[in-house]
Amino acid sequence: MADEALKKSFALDVILLKYIGINTVIVHGGGPQINETLKRYGIVSQFVKGMRVTDEATMGVVEMVLTGQVNKEVVGYLNQHGGRAVGLSGKDGGLLLCKKLLQEVKNEQGVLETVDIGFVGDVVDVDSNILVTLEAGGFIPVIAPIGVGTGGESYNINADVVAGKVAAALKAEKLILLTDVSGVKDQGGNLLSSIALGDVPGLIEDGTITGGMIPKVTCCTDALTGGVHKAHIVDGRIEHAILLEIFTNVGIGTEIQA
Repeated sequence: MADEALKKSFALDVILLKYIGINTVIVHGGGPQINETLKRYGIVSQFVKGMRVTDEATMGVVEMVLTGQVNKEVVGYLNQHGGRAVGLSGKDGGLLLCKKLLQEVKNEQGVLETVDIGFVGDVVDVDSNILVTLEAGGFIPVIAPIGVGTGGESYNINADVVAGKVAAALKAEKLILLTDVSGVKDQGGNLLSSIALGDVPGLIEDGTITGGMIPKVTCCTDALTGGVHKAHIVDGRIEHAILLEIFTNVGIGTEIQA
């Protein structure tokens, strides 16, 4: 989403899908934009197991960037190219109810201990009524991954987690994760075009699925378990990646099937 041509092809793909009767819900992140804005404010981020430690000041910036900048940019691109998009955060209509996400890490003695990383949330409930209402009116929902706690506090949530939870709540036909890699590869570096849900634990155990791909694949397996029919990890650097994955026999990424 940093390349103008890719932004345009993404917008056109989503609008075409809507036109032919396929309802799309978009969930976006915004890590690079958040990093840039925090730097301008002189706020240094720390990360625990890949999650940004989010104190009150950081949370204010995260919410401002995701809901006020990135969300409106995505909405603007869709509307500019003929779509009817509406921007949301998880706070709108009680869409994403969250609890604090606590991380377990090993201390210097090798003992697991629980670490509080601030306003980082885990989704406990999705109220999809607002999404159903928007789709019935012909709109395309665009969701910023900000959730709300029981006390009204804001939480920063991993965008992949939000996408998987929303997909499961809607019993979506497909969950598609757009990334900056070609998909899941075997140990020889060859793209795996299809993976069975039951094979995922073994592929993680033998080191085929590693690093940042683990949470993405886990997000897909959770969505499939929750009722989503198929999940795809697709290289978003390819123009019209969504259409190529959906409407070609082999696709361009990795498909995970229940």
